[in-house]
Amino acid sequence: MTNRKKSLKAIAVGATVLGLVAAACGSDDAADSSASGDAGGDAAACETVDQVSLQLQWFTQAQFAGYYAAADKGFFAAQCLDVEIKEGAVEIVPQAELATGNVDFAIAWVPKALQTREAGADIVNISQVFARSGTLQVSFADSGITSPADFAGKTIGNWGFGNEYEVFAAIGAEGLDPATDVTLVGQQFDMVALLEGEIDAAEAMTYNEYAQVLEAINPETGELYTADDFNVISYEEVGVGMLQDAVWADAGRLADDAEYKDQATRFVAASLQGWAYCRDNVAECATIVTNAGSTLGESHQQWMMNEVNKLIWPAPDGVGLLNSADWDRTVTISQNTPNLEGATVLTAPPSDGAFTTEITKAAWALVGDGADLFGNDYTPETVVLKEGGK
Repeated sequence: MTNRKKSLKAIAVGATVLGLVAAACGSDDAADSSASGDAGGDAAACETVDQVSLQLQWFTQAQFAGYYAAADKGFFAAQCLDVEIKEGAVEIVPQAELATGNVDFAIAWVPKALQTREAGADIVNISQVFARSGTLQVSFADSGITSPADFAGKTIGNWGFGNEYEVFAAIGAEGLDPATDVTLVGQQFDMVALLEGEIDAAEAMTYNEYAQVLEAINPETGELYTADDFNVISYEEVGVGMLQDAVWADAGRLADDAEYKDQATRFVAASLQGWAYCRDNVAECATIVTNAGSTLGESHQQWMMNEVNKLIWPAPDGVGLLNSADWDRTVTISQNTPNLEGATVLTAPPSDGAFTTEITKAAWALVGDGADLFGNDYTPETVVLKEGGK
């Protein structure tokens, strides 16, 4: 076990603390114990500081604000951690980076990671941060596309790279054949093809690409497009939403290496505290991410932070705790939704050990009253987008 002067005592009394946390769920006390800037510990008390790495699944942006906030506000340092946050890219597969030992932890969508796990990667979901899917299909209001049933005969964009599973699930749920009833085309990670009329509906995330269309100028009015100009289909709302951003760890190391398990617990604790801080400090966390190297504009970054919060909060069971019904839905869709070639994401249910709630619960004990882990009183902010997301 890592030599530290803090945290071990908290783990020892974890069961007691967890009982208090559970009792607080839904109470006024829980709602009032909002995250402050207090890191909840004294980094100077660390006898040693452990260096660990986190692989993101995309570039620096508010999608990952909780981790950047944990670094910026000292939450990682208070847990005696020095965390290297590594940007993602199209060619980087976070869960593969984890499985090959290049990083200690990774952020990945659940179906993608389970597919990699089925192929032999010994990885485990240790904290399910995003509780809701943020994937949309966006079309112009005059397209007539108001539900997945309307995809028939239309040209539907998707990103591929494992981001298209919900699109196929929605098509299948309507009894449509993706190979003959719909024209599916590869889409860039932007909304240009939609805005230029090359596709009828574009895949988008609530926190990114949807904002891009609302930041664009409507050539007919000379003003920004508004929400009334578009139809939006939420895959979460139509019942095929799949679990997205989760923290994954090396399952073998977690089982055999007590020091790594301790690091994982402290990493999750600080990360959840970072997410609680960003729930309560939208503008500041957007700035933290910008200062960390994001090239997105200020209003776009604030929009993203606000929308990401909606995918996490409120967390009635406690932030990071995997909901079994959501897991089962994701697994079922992954097993039963064929792509153009007839293949499914998973060929069988995940084997035992694909997820654990032990780390998140132990992390809650470390956080204690240092953050509100439920956000029962959470209310989204109103963010006004500017042209180009400036």
